[in-house]
Amino acid sequence: MSGRALLMWDEAVTQYDFGSEHPMDPVRLALTMSLVRAYGLDRAVDVVAAKPAGDSTLRLVHREDYVAAVRAASVDPRHADQAYGLGTVDDPAFAGMHEASALIAGQSVGAAEALWRGEATHAVNFAGGLHHAMPGAASGFCIYNDASLAIARLLELGAERVAYVDVDVHHGDGVQAAFWEDPRVLTISLHEHPRTLFPQTGWPEETGAAGPGEGGAVNVALPAGTGDEGWLRAFHAVVPELLADFRPQVLVTQHGADTHFEDPLAHLAVSLDAQRAVQEACHELAHEYAEGRWLALGGGGYAVVDVVPRSWTHLVGIAAHAPVDPESVIPSSWRDEVYARTRQLGPGRMTDGRWPVGFRDWSEGYDPADRLDQAVLATRKAAFPLRGLLA
Repeated sequence: MSGRALLMWDEAVTQYDFGSEHPMDPVRLALTMSLVRAYGLDRAVDVVAAKPAGDSTLRLVHREDYVAAVRAASVDPRHADQAYGLGTVDDPAFAGMHEASALIAGQSVGAAEALWRGEATHAVNFAGGLHHAMPGAASGFCIYNDASLAIARLLELGAERVAYVDVDVHHGDGVQAAFWEDPRVLTISLHEHPRTLFPQTGWPEETGAAGPGEGGAVNVALPAGTGDEGWLRAFHAVVPELLADFRPQVLVTQHGADTHFEDPLAHLAVSLDAQRAVQEACHELAHEYAEGRWLALGGGGYAVVDVVPRSWTHLVGIAAHAPVDPESVIPSSWRDEVYARTRQLGPGRMTDGRWPVGFRDWSEGYDPADRLDQAVLATRKAAFPLRGLLA
């Protein structure tokens, strides 16, 4: 297997644009790629543009009538069918919506194919991670579910075990739904508790369909306000043990940056430094349990200048085996571009000043009165016995 890393990128992904009033501003993608280039990481990876996902690929996950509805809304946004979640406040229709969405999906599917064929060890598509899209409906800023499509393509190519780990602040509901009954896919989502955040799913008791799918879904519902130490503690209390048991052939991870304390749409208090620590952990877990096959996706993230570009540039650096020093001063050329594009001042360093981030390991014991520990316990008790593991 090649030791190279792929960075899936086509400038046209920035056409995934719901409009100037929408929080998912595509400038976050452009600024991330600019920061990747400012650090020279585009020379440490193979930058590849894959073809858009065609209809036969989209139908691996999405219903034919839904794809037709997206196409129709893409031609004439005025006729978007809200029965399919299109033309709503969250998912406004826009001209070219199908093409932009299919292009993002194609990057994730193309990356998955390259990993399975041994053409690369790691691949990053930070434009992807659109994890809320359902088989028959748009949801939560997501039109086509590129993560689910990549996993479905891996299964089509012969994969027997694919693990999906989602650390976006929102529950990875669309991916969970796509593989609810499929024992070949293990989905793990760490997210803000559904009591306080969209999509109001991802309870610990959601563990997969009865029968062969049982135990195939794992959800950690974190209390609002959870910070670095609790977030890392929860991740390490759940994810490594499950992956060690499942032994995936490919690890797919989603790295929404909206867990950050500056994110305007959610209520966790995680720093850039903790996000980087989880990215490193996912990289190590891929090498330990998945023969290095790692597909890393973006996701949410609405602090589009201060947080998203730095977080995903760290992700690219880690995948490229050329990690960016958290203490490094960000090149002035990038900060100039930030101001030119947004009239905002960009951050000065690749850290929030919390590196390295420590946490107390679960093996050291837990406090049954602690809200974070209660959340982890709820997950372990609900899901672990279904996989033959001790809660």
